[in-house]
Parts: sequence; C-alpha cells; structure tokens
Amino acid sequence: MREPVRPWPALPLSEWSDTRDTLQLWTQVVGKVRLANEPLAAQWWNVPLYPTVRGLTTSLMPHTNGASFQIDFDLRSDRLDVATTTGDTASIMLRSMPVADFYTKLMRLLDELGVGTPIWPVPVEIPGAIPFPDDRVHTAYDPAYAQRFWRALVEIQGVLKVFRSDFVGKVSPVHLFWGGLDLAVTRFSGRPAPPYPRGAPNCGPQVMREAYSHEVSSAGYWPGGDDEGVFYSYAYPEPDGFRTTVVRPAAAHYDSDLGEFVLPYAAVRTAEHPDRVLLEFLRSTYDAAAIHGDWDRAALERH
Repeated sequence: MREPVRPWPALPLSEWSDTRDTLQLWTQVVGKVRLANEPLAAQWWNVPLYPTVRGLTTSLMPHTNGASFQIDFDLRSDRLDVATTTGDTASIMLRSMPVADFYTKLMRLLDELGVGTPIWPVPVEIPGAIPFPDDRVHTAYDPAYAQRFWRALVEIQGVLKVFRSDFVGKVSPVHLFWGGLDLAVTRFSGRPAPPYPRGAPNCGPQVMREAYSHEVSSAGYWPGGDDEGVFYSYAYPEPDGFRTTVVRPAAAHYDSDLGEFVLPYAAVRTAEHPDRVLLEFLRSTYDAAAIHGDWDRAALERH
C-alpha cells in the first residue's frame, strides 16, 4: 500500500463552496460535450471525467467530422485546453467569470476547431438549476482551491485504484461524475437490479434506469454536505442488514438521509496514514454489501 508523499489538502467548504459550484457547472458543460460525442457505455461510463497530472480530462473523443479531440482542465495553469487529432489547439483561461461566458466561449472555440458540439444546456442533478447561457449567478473561481480539490482527487484516486484491484468481477473505472462532482468506483454483483425508484433533477427516467440496471456496491468522495465533504459507500438495492452493520473506521456511520455510509474527508485527511483509513472504510462497507447481499465472493474477488 502506497503512503502519501505530502499531506492531503484541507477543503473547508465554508471557504471554497462558491468556487466548487462554479467548477461543477463548468465540468457539466464539458461533460455534456463528451456525452454528445461518445457512444453509450454501460452505466454511463461514456460521460465522466478523469483526474490527470494537471487536472481533469475527457480523454480522447470521436467527432462526426472524422477527427477526434480532447478537452482538459489544466488546474495548475488555470486553463481549459482543447486539442484535436488534426493538430489544432486552443485554450480558455480559467478565472472568475459567469457560467454563461464559459459556455459561450467553449461553444465558439469548438466551432472554430471544427468539432462543434450542440448540447442540452441545462445542468443536471442540481435543484433549481439555471441554464448555462443564462447563468450569471455562478462566477467565483479561486485557483488555489481548485488546485486543492485536484490534489485531493489525485490522492483519493490512488486509494480507489488499490481498492478496485481487489475485484475481478465487473468494476467501473475510477471516474469523476460531473452531475454530483463525485469521484467514484462501482462494483457489480452480476445480477440485474429492480427498477430504480428515484430520480434526479433534470434527469429523465432512462438515466437512473441505465445507472442502476444491475446490483452495485459503489463508493467515492463527494465535496458536499458540511465541513470538507465526505467519503460514501452504498448498495443498490440495499440488502436487509446493510445499514445496521458496524463498519470501520470508528468515524464512519450510516446516514439515513443519504441512504449510505459516510466518512468525513477531514477524518481521513488528519489521520496518520490517510490511505489506510480510507481503504479500511472502502473494504468494510463493501463487505457489508457483499455479505448481506449474498454476492458470489469466491468468483468476484481476488484471493
């Protein structure tokens, strides 16, 4: 198990929630460009972003004009970069600006590069969302906190990848879903699941049907709630006995409102060995899902 080479960054939401909200909406604009160009993959694996050495990326996307292209958030240089396989590149400087301006600039830039992509310009999973072209409310961007968030994702991704390696069944990549701005990894039992009963703002029923078409145990980090955000772990469908399981570490608990186990980011960040504490949470909460859900662990896990 690797150990962190530097302290995990503090992420007090009281100091960066405005930047978080703006950054989430920017990632939704970019994520919707990926959604419009990528063929559908199981459980929407065609839409997330991925951490990189400098920020976040869409990875390489096909386009109907025959070229392919990629969009990168360079959070070290406060820049959004677009590059095509024809050799063309262009950038947008990331600074405090309305979401409407970011949206307009990116749509124009894609057109100029020959990879224009119309999108449905309405945020998802956000109650009362303002359409991108009209949003002059969300303007804040603090580069220092955007970099802190990226650094946290780098540390978290490393632990999630170790956790992912324990499983030989179907398991998702470690990816950032821009709907909730959460970094997640999901394991599958291999069995179909009952229709998902709930929805999300501005998401059609087909979104949740695809996301939860099969039984899952999912975990990740969400920069929401209070304090510095939380690590979470849930099962769908939730088996009897799951929520009453005693999990580790002691700072973790089941949140009835969220319907999942949570562990404060701050509890991990301030631990002597953050990686070990987070891995303990991931493994113990998965154990709860697999045991109470009667998963075929001998076939699904690496021994």
